[in-house]
Amino acid sequence: MSRRLFSSTPALRWASFSGRTRAATAAVLLALASIGPAQAQHPIPQPEDKPYLGPIRIQVDATDLDRHIFQVRQQLPVKPGRLTLLFPRYLPGAHGPYGTVDRLAGLKIHAGTQELAWLRDTVDPFAFHVEVPAGVNELNLAFQFLSPVQREGGRVVMTPEMLNLQWISMLLYPAGHHASALQMQAEVTLPAGWTQASALRVESQSADGPKRQRLRFKPVSLETLADSPLFAGAHTRRIELDPPGHPKPVVLNLMADDPAELQASEAQIQAHKNLVVQADRLFASRHFKHYDFLLAISGRMSGIGLEHHESSENGVGLGYFKDWGKRAGSRSLLPHEYTHSWNGKFRRPADLWTPQYNVPMQDSLLWLYEGQTDYWGRVLAVRSGLVSPEQARDAWAEIAATYSHRAGRLWRNLQDTTNEAAMAKSRSGHDWNNWQRGADYYAESGLIWLDADTWIREQSGGARSLDDFARLFFGVEDGRIAPLTYTFEDIVATLNRVQPRDWAAFLRQRLDHKGPEAPLDGLARAGWRLSWAETPSEFARADDSEWKNDDFAYSLGLNLKRDGKVEAVLWGSPAFEAGLSRAVTVVAVNNQAYKSERLAAAISANKGGAAPLELLLREGDRFRQVKIDYRGGLRYPRLSRVEGSPERLDSGVLAARP
Repeated sequence: MSRRLFSSTPALRWASFSGRTRAATAAVLLALASIGPAQAQHPIPQPEDKPYLGPIRIQVDATDLDRHIFQVRQQLPVKPGRLTLLFPRYLPGAHGPYGTVDRLAGLKIHAGTQELAWLRDTVDPFAFHVEVPAGVNELNLAFQFLSPVQREGGRVVMTPEMLNLQWISMLLYPAGHHASALQMQAEVTLPAGWTQASALRVESQSADGPKRQRLRFKPVSLETLADSPLFAGAHTRRIELDPPGHPKPVVLNLMADDPAELQASEAQIQAHKNLVVQADRLFASRHFKHYDFLLAISGRMSGIGLEHHESSENGVGLGYFKDWGKRAGSRSLLPHEYTHSWNGKFRRPADLWTPQYNVPMQDSLLWLYEGQTDYWGRVLAVRSGLVSPEQARDAWAEIAATYSHRAGRLWRNLQDTTNEAAMAKSRSGHDWNNWQRGADYYAESGLIWLDADTWIREQSGGARSLDDFARLFFGVEDGRIAPLTYTFEDIVATLNRVQPRDWAAFLRQRLDHKGPEAPLDGLARAGWRLSWAETPSEFARADDSEWKNDDFAYSLGLNLKRDGKVEAVLWGSPAFEAGLSRAVTVVAVNNQAYKSERLAAAISANKGGAAPLELLLREGDRFRQVKIDYRGGLRYPRLSRVEGSPERLDSGVLAARP
């Protein structure tokens, strides 16, 4: 493109266009003038549960693998007058305003051969206004979705071997209607030879030249389309997790950078089949017609864990099957997302449900939606054999240690963290996460549900447990797919049906309390306590290896990248008091180049105070030296048995259901 297009002189910019382009642009400018800037804030129609004029067609060309660009076309029936089109802003599963309208580009709207002007709303930039001329009954939209080309720019969803298409991130829909009332006909163009997997069902498939294929899916509502992402790739494998002929089948759809990553042993496959069996026994229902796990094993496409009603998006690093013994941390992902089909998609908080994707969500009950899902994900991982009881205990130890050292508990309660998702880009990370807190409603709430589970087991003499809550709360109306909402009072009432107690007070005390004590009563009642060792567990060591971190959180209060770049500093820790932050890199330990083992040795050497640590830090072009006289030695979390107490974790909570 000519640099003259970016000239500050309007005449030069205008002169750079051809005569035909100038004429077309003039027509658009005249149309824009007819809309007027004041009308850019025209009221946006509120959603009503009424059908639209007819089906909306959408075609996505996903073959530009080199540039990671999705080409989108839509056709929608219209009537003359003002039309407002919306780009989804509030995304289910993300629980907040994470729509990426900034990645929509090149928008053109045509009525036949006539290009129509559109104007973005100046108050809501996710809304686009257009005047439909008299006599026009259909509009044609064309635009691009510019997905990230590198991880620094966001989540990479397209590589030479695979892609992840999220319909909700690349469509416009008419305001004034519920998502369930808008009918959609979707098509996708993929590279020839690739296989796709989705909760959508294919209506037709045909070649589109020698290197492309086109798939048309059966018509569904916008609600279903937005909830039915697609994975596609060159190297794929499909594994049926149910016996042949099951009326509501569950399928594991795999894709990978390399076919070797798809090889799984019979025991590994059986563990995934066991997950389906154990979920059936836990929830005593299936609220879907079919369910598709979408699992990408990749070092190129970014990871993900996102729930949907009849599918889930799951992305893990290389070695999911090949390095089975070293990847236990990622094997709770599928149980977690599968649980969401019941908890979050079927049973949904009343204040979180919205009629479409541009109405703000409220997240006050995420401690059940995500917190209990986190709990059941960990439980089902063990019951199915995806994770061993020892690995699960090590994971619980990590959680207990994290929240026992969460300094932010002093000023911010757990209930308030449910607002984290509504705080938009704050989920990308905090400089002082230990003090600011983040999405703690996941794992800390899991500790609360462990507390509830073990208390019910204790009081009922083992006759009842939180499993009974799962059946009563999530197992209702077996086969129903439409969301069934709930309130705080519904949760309390169901808990009282399992084991009477003042459950409202139990929950509110743990959700609203501010103080240093983590909710560890459930661990104690299960017969375990948090303790410390001088070496990390195998579970933690494998997790550190996957994320390439050096963990000294519970000694110096530091978490570092392998090159010494500081990733996190615990508020109030020795490292914090010495002035360290995420801005610095540890260059040297006691005058030797930084290595994890050197820092570990230095920490151990100063137990008696004879050899304080000296760290050389770099921040940009500036170097400085700090001395830390920490004497507590290396500390890594473990669970230890409480002598003389009943054991309710391995033999109760985590035990597989017959």
